[in-house]
Amino acid sequence: MAIPCPTLRSGSRLVVGSAACDADLLSTTAEEAMACCDLVEIRLDLLEDATQRPWQHLSSLPLLFTARRASEGGAGNLNTKQRLHLLGAVLEEASLIDIELASIEEMAPLLEKLQLHKLPWIASCHDFEKLHETREMELAVDKAREAGAAALKIAAYLEGSEDLARLVDFQQRDHGLPVSSMGMGELAAQSRLQCVAAGSTLNYGFLGTMPTAPGQISAMQLKQGIADLAADG
Repeated sequence: MAIPCPTLRSGSRLVVGSAACDADLLSTTAEEAMACCDLVEIRLDLLEDATQRPWQHLSSLPLLFTARRASEGGAGNLNTKQRLHLLGAVLEEASLIDIELASIEEMAPLLEKLQLHKLPWIASCHDFEKLHETREMELAVDKAREAGAAALKIAAYLEGSEDLARLVDFQQRDHGLPVSSMGMGELAAQSRLQCVAAGSTLNYGFLGTMPTAPGQISAMQLKQGIADLAADG
């Protein structure tokens, strides 16, 4: 039976630890994961063989399962049927499921199962080339809310300080739905800490040795950054 998902609310500042390969996942003990993150993301698209369940030693933690579509950084060029199968097979172990905003229609059969299981999910969108205009991000919030998502995740490539300022400003707004935001590229580390300070709900850092997104910092660095914010009052 899955561990319940931590409460998703605006400004909750949770850390999600994500492993980029089987080896990093297997080498992370439950104690190490518990010390640096609130949830562990299992990237099913990055695993050599998901049927071997290389995450089973982490079952004492809330698990977020993702089977990323190729157009948003997923590995293996998985089609809709494959992604539905991978995610459908782990519902009994999942505390949270990630479904891209662009995949909502094609993943409708899975969304019906999530509703039946009363299992929360986050709507995500990733752009490795640019940060969308603020109005487009606001529309993404609306679409996620209407679809029944528990939160919206936005990850985008930042070209410079103006993009970072705009992303932080967007994060600080009251959207009526928990929002997670983070940048990729040279400003990734800076953006993740600034977005945490601005109230980002789910904040992703890597477990093990390799990041799962360009410029991503470790889950432990994020955990320390959140602790520093709390200490500063």
